[in-house]
Amino acid sequence: MKSLTVAELRQHVTILGWLFIGGHAFFLLIGGFVFLLLSTIGAVSGDPQATLILGVVGTAVGALLALLAVPGIVAGFGLLARKAWARYLAIVVAILGLLNFPIGTLIGVYTLWVLMQESANEYFAMSAPATEA
Repeated sequence: MKSLTVAELRQHVTILGWLFIGGHAFFLLIGGFVFLLLSTIGAVSGDPQATLILGVVGTAVGALLALLAVPGIVAGFGLLARKAWARYLAIVVAILGLLNFPIGTLIGVYTLWVLMQESANEYFAMSAPATEA
């Protein structure tokens, strides 16, 4: 398999950055939706016990999804800014995302393929340009 050049890597890292931001922002939205949905169902039911249980479950699930989404969003912005730490964070998030079949698996494999290239060391070692055309 052919190794990517720095120019090709720039394009793939930009795509990865936006995939991470978009995918994990969607994850964050799902967490907010689950929280609102379960809390609203509990409140509308009129049963104090259901309100309490659904409120706790909604908060826990929403917080868990938010907690899982934040590292991916941070990694995406870091990749776009060409930060070396973002490469490592994205690799960790991608490995965890492999379990999220099928989309997370595809993005995870693509991330590992791009960020494990030999040219990635050179790409992330270069300072990020002040402005790109």
